[in-house]
Amino acid sequence: MAQHQHEFETPDRMEYTFLPVTAGSILFKVQAANDAHIALTPGPNDTEPQYEIFIGGWGNAKSAIRKNKQKPDAAIVDTPGILSAAEPRGFWMRWNHGELSVGKEGVAEPFLYWKDPEPFGIGHYGICTGWGATGTWYIEDGDRSKRVDTEDKLEYNWHHVQQGCLNVEVCCPHNAHLALTCGPCDSDPMYEVLLGGWENMASVIRYRREKPDKVRVNTPAILSQGEYRRFCVAWKNGRVWVADATGRTLMEWEDPNPFGISHFGARTAWGSSGKWRVCAAERPEYSAEPSAPPAQLAAGALPGWAVDGGNKGGCATWVDCTHGVVPPNAVQAGFDGEQLYVGRARHAGDIIPGKVVPSHQVCYIPWGGAEQAKTEYQVLCNCDPVWMPATEGRVPTGALPAGETEGVEPLFIGRATHNGVMCVGKVQETHGVCYVPYGGKEMAFKEYEVLCAQ
Repeated sequence: MAQHQHEFETPDRMEYTFLPVTAGSILFKVQAANDAHIALTPGPNDTEPQYEIFIGGWGNAKSAIRKNKQKPDAAIVDTPGILSAAEPRGFWMRWNHGELSVGKEGVAEPFLYWKDPEPFGIGHYGICTGWGATGTWYIEDGDRSKRVDTEDKLEYNWHHVQQGCLNVEVCCPHNAHLALTCGPCDSDPMYEVLLGGWENMASVIRYRREKPDKVRVNTPAILSQGEYRRFCVAWKNGRVWVADATGRTLMEWEDPNPFGISHFGARTAWGSSGKWRVCAAERPEYSAEPSAPPAQLAAGALPGWAVDGGNKGGCATWVDCTHGVVPPNAVQAGFDGEQLYVGRARHAGDIIPGKVVPSHQVCYIPWGGAEQAKTEYQVLCNCDPVWMPATEGRVPTGALPAGETEGVEPLFIGRATHNGVMCVGKVQETHGVCYVPYGGKEMAFKEYEVLCAQ
């Protein structure tokens, strides 16, 4: 299973190429003589607020972190010879609530670190080279493919996931454990899928570490120390499926009180170490489908939802969800400590666009001067969005209709930056503004971006 990578060439010019982020980290390799620069920003442009990370600056002698292009640098360290024009050098970068860490590939400790006392949400990163250097970059798409090694230790390795399905390959003698959570930690609530437990004789689905197990099946010799065994784990609205390499359903269980899943964890234990290959999948590869196969998850509007324009702009669809669940191919809209998605929900007779926050298990919509939280909502999926600038209620050609008021005025998807966070809400032409939900309030902006579907 090959890892998915983006490859870029950057000229000797101090202009960033911007890309969206899907998690709080990136892995990359860069081949350049000096001055490999990375910017972290709320939106896809070179504007404030922003962090800049300079690797191999000052003639390939130093590396630094800078905020809003201001000096002195927030952090600077000596890194002689850190880059090479002859070969790619690997690095990792992580950020979480203002904590920035940069390290070398294969080295756990960062060589560059800074904590911002006034952090902002990060939705994009930019790359460039300059000061006499051109560069070739290889950037791994962290949400598509992951390699994980697990020790014989009851500790999960946590990773972000935005899809509703994981294809898993694992090589270990027994006790391969997967956890599904709403955050990158051993939290409550949590689903656990335990494969090959009890000396490789049984597998279970467990909730909140509670016994009895929700599902238990006999699976003798399901794992192997000598070869990778493949499985598919999928979830939607509290229903969890586990299938083997043939697509045969091994286990499934439905949680009556589902929660949003944004991370998965992998571990091995009880005398077992393992090697994993995990890939977020758009569709389960079932040949024998479970009773409610993920490959046939309902897409489109449910009865009572307005769908005018819902399928314009290619194959864009609205998928019904609850409690923070985000389906495959959901449209990303911003970042506020975690990835945010485009959603919509009913309120007071209106259908209103807003933002889905998986860890909060709701879709927030702006209405009546307040931020309204909805546990039942729809998520926009399967479209390639373009965000076009607009002002004072105007809507560009190609804007995707996403809702309507009780008086049948159409509403469109808009977003604006507030306190360094890209917020998603509704554009209402007759009001001349874009309304976004933030901090319990409905905020109005005369300058904003509108989602247009290709």
